Amino acid sequence: MNRKAKVWVYLLIKLAGCVAIALVMLMPFLWMVSTSFKFSKDAIKYPPTLIPEGGIMAFAGFENYMAVFNDIPFFKYLSNSVIVAVLVTTGTLLTSTLAGFIFAKYEFKGRTILFFAILGTMMIPFDVVVIPLYLMVRQFGLLNKLAVLIIPGLVSAYGIFLCRQFMQGMPTALTDAARIDGCSEVGIYVRIILPLSIPVMSALGIFTFMSNWDSFLWPLLTIDDLTKRTLPLGLSLFRSQFGVAKWNLIMAGTVLSILPVMLVFLIAQKNFIEGITLSGMKM
Repeated sequence: MNRKAKVWVYLLIKLAGCVAIALVMLMPFLWMVSTSFKFSKDAIKYPPTLIPEGGIMAFAGFENYMAVFNDIPFFKYLSNSVIVAVLVTTGTLLTSTLAGFIFAKYEFKGRTILFFAILGTMMIPFDVVVIPLYLMVRQFGLLNKLAVLIIPGLVSAYGIFLCRQFMQGMPTALTDAARIDGCSEVGIYVRIILPLSIPVMSALGIFTFMSNWDSFLWPLLTIDDLTKRTLPLGLSLFRSQFGVAKWNLIMAGTVLSILPVMLVFLIAQKNFIEGITLSGMKM
């Protein structure tokens, strides 16, 4: 076998491996979409099938999606999730870029100790702080309000770390030249730091948005009002309302719930990958 043939064989094997891995990764998603279009009897049939025995014509069509809209206040839950996720993401980006800029470009006493203290909070599981955090928000009268889902998430230790690592790679000469030209510190942050930090902000924004969009435990503990529930809580209510036999309706609601996250990722995909690549791990 000559060299050219070996190269083609290697490429074919590599392509086959990539396709196999992609199919494995996509299978849960395909199963969810398929189940969302099935009738109830086909959704719980054993052994399970990706396509009903009757083929494509045996699918229920969009009946399951219409049931989701009609049987639960889906759009109310959706709007609550959008408000919480957008506000928390915006606040996190603001605090993380500000703190990252300070830790990366300013020299002050105790900077390293303070930075590592912030990193240390990442090692504390949420289960450890959930009770004292709950008592605090109850004292402030935030229970059953969307603010209880927004305020605790406005500062992120991981976001500070990610932004600091990214901003350390920015040339200090840029900020020094801006100061020489008479630019204020706020002007440097707004005109230089933020435009150059779009990649890392995109990555952090996607992480934060997804985390808050999928959050379940904290909203479950702090929100009892049905009108203030977010989408994950709404879907859990939908499940308890119809029981485990209505997996087709549950999957339809789940498909609808992941569409905003997919849209956010597709919009910021390029900057997301660049932000992760350029953030680095230097301390």
